[in-house]
Amino acid sequence: MKIARHAQILKLISQYDIETQEELAKRLNESGFKVTQATVSRDIRQLKLMKITKEDGHSKYAEQQTTDQEVLLRYIRILKESMISMDLAVNIVVLKTVSGMAMAAAAALDELAWSEIAGCIAGDDTIMCAARSEEDALMVIDKLKKTLESF
Repeated sequence: MKIARHAQILKLISQYDIETQEELAKRLNESGFKVTQATVSRDIRQLKLMKITKEDGHSKYAEQQTTDQEVLLRYIRILKESMISMDLAVNIVVLKTVSGMAMAAAAALDELAWSEIAGCIAGDDTIMCAARSEEDALMVIDKLKKTLESF
């Protein structure tokens, strides 16, 4: 239900200049979603919506725009904050993370889309990252070290 409601919110703010949470709640209710202002407030926070000023001086809700650079920095921050160590086993790069952070770090690594990496599998605190070759595994470790040092 929340996913459908979030999708409807994004649709509504793209179709209408919605200025208030109350107006958004009214439109959601008209669309068949029974919501309160508190629910709308939580949804706005979760969707990271922001208010922008229109040409007429009034404001409206809009999706927050992030640049590719901001997204890349977010992935690198996740890796930097979670990584503890790296090791190599032929073409497998084994990454140790803070407990509970392996999945987030593996997802961040996957999003970097390095051609040397075939894929990653994560547990609670360990990531097994399959490189395409032994040379690629060495390159992944080198790239990771350089990326994390430069951040």
